[in-house]
Amino acid sequence: MSQTEAIKYWVESAVEDWEMAIRLMADKKYHYALFFVQLSIERFIKAYHIKNIDDSPLYVHNLVLLAQKAGLELSGQQREDLKEISAFNITARYDSYKRDFFKKATPEYAQKWFNSADKFRQLLLEKVK
Repeated sequence: MSQTEAIKYWVESAVEDWEMAIRLMADKKYHYALFFVQLSIERFIKAYHIKNIDDSPLYVHNLVLLAQKAGLELSGQQREDLKEISAFNITARYDSYKRDFFKKATPEYAQKWFNSADKFRQLLLEKVK
């Protein structure tokens, strides 16, 4: 797979995940929406990694680590936000965490993190063009 094809793959996957997050937010399935928010951001970072480094990204879900390995410069706030968003991958996936996360993922909490991730998503979209 060429670099261009790999970037296209990751971006298309990220866009599909973001669209699912939007649908799940509309359906008030906030904990699942946030899982797809995390997945989308992860895939955008991986697309940026391929564009910037021209190598395969790590097979991890830690967004801060992925961003660092991709060469993304992060502000302190972005680092903190990505740390929180990274947790959505685990907390929405495993039953022991899912119950607690379901309670935490109120409409207000979900909207706050959806908006935060959307800003980062838009930044990454500009960088992978």
